Amino acid sequence: MQTYATNPKAHFDYHILETLEAGLVLTGHEVKSIRAGRCSIKGAYVKIMNSEAWLLGATVSPYQAGNVPPNYDQQRSRKLLLKKKELNYLTGKSQEKGLTLVPIKLYNKNGLIKLEVGIGQGKKKGDKREKIIERETQRKIERTLKQRG
Repeated sequence: MQTYATNPKAHFDYHILETLEAGLVLTGHEVKSIRAGRCSIKGAYVKIMNSEAWLLGATVSPYQAGNVPPNYDQQRSRKLLLKKKELNYLTGKSQEKGLTLVPIKLYNKNGLIKLEVGIGQGKKKGDKREKIIERETQRKIERTLKQRG
């Protein structure tokens, strides 16, 4: 599986409790652009509207700058393709207090572009600080091992 885009803040800002795989409704030139790596899901989020799941805030740059449809919007809302059972499950989870739907990564699976959606619970400020301190101590340990070896 080739990963096209990741959301680096997803694991930093949220405890990911569960993940689901969803397809995306895309146009032809958007597919080419995503495969070329010209996309970003940083700051994007998933919202349930009218019993449909939508990806909001994701950016897909034009594939060819000079050959773009006249009304193309890079950050348009894109519909997620889910089974009815999965959609009902996500709807219930998104309405629970403290839970959010977060896009984690955009990847290729059997020639199709898929989005991994996580059910996340927001981290507290202290949890984030602990994560940063833990990362720094790990770097120090690796540096000292490198100097000795």
